[in-house]
Amino acid sequence: MQHSEARDRQLRPRVLVVLPTYNERQSLQPVAEAVLAAAPGVDLLIVDDASPDGTGDIADALAGGSPRVTVMHRGGKLGLGTAYIAGFRAALERGYDFAVEMDSDGSHQPGDLPRLLAAARDGADLVIGTRWMPGGRIVHWPLHRRVLSKGGTAFARRALRSELRDLTSGFRVLSRESLTRLQLDSIVSEGYAFQVETAWRLERQGCRVTEVPITFVERAAGRSKMSWRIMREAFTNVLRWGKEVRSQASQRASQRN
Repeated sequence: MQHSEARDRQLRPRVLVVLPTYNERQSLQPVAEAVLAAAPGVDLLIVDDASPDGTGDIADALAGGSPRVTVMHRGGKLGLGTAYIAGFRAALERGYDFAVEMDSDGSHQPGDLPRLLAAARDGADLVIGTRWMPGGRIVHWPLHRRVLSKGGTAFARRALRSELRDLTSGFRVLSRESLTRLQLDSIVSEGYAFQVETAWRLERQGCRVTEVPITFVERAAGRSKMSWRIMREAFTNVLRWGKEVRSQASQRASQRN
């Protein structure tokens, strides 16, 4: 029986898509329904940070209409990173094989999800939906947003000596093993620096990382959560981590000499 169960899980791994929400009442329902349709075998966890616009009520209605949807209500706006960590903990506790990071504003296309999941089933510890690679593209972004995103990625790659092409992408699949290796209690980033921190950690540990091209579409409704505080956190953290990388490299070089 145990052998049969293990084989079944290998063929049909359990997947939990984590959708953090804050004031996404216009986009949540179509995004959630599209995810469930695009990947019929996955479940969905909506993590709502007490959205004042009624997003939490829409999440509850979705959960009431499908056993594949659950909702986690939090007491306030606690940050993107902590929402994903809460979702990752739930994935581990509930026995899922993979957890998916995905925006709830419609920027990430549910139609791309099966390709990311296929890469995960092929053995990747982390699959990143990448905009900055052949086959990847961005729709409806003005030039300044493209420059800011690509420049931020280039800065992080150089500072951290990373080979990854889209460290800031928030469309990802993580294996159960990689979730465990992240040591969730030790993650310090709350905003978009969370994406850089987690990908870089797994890359440094020698995990298998696969990048898959995606189409990123600028949100059609609602407001972006990007702020100067979030950008400052990312810049400060990357600088600090980069300094640590160079210090460790210098120490290893001294030891060899």
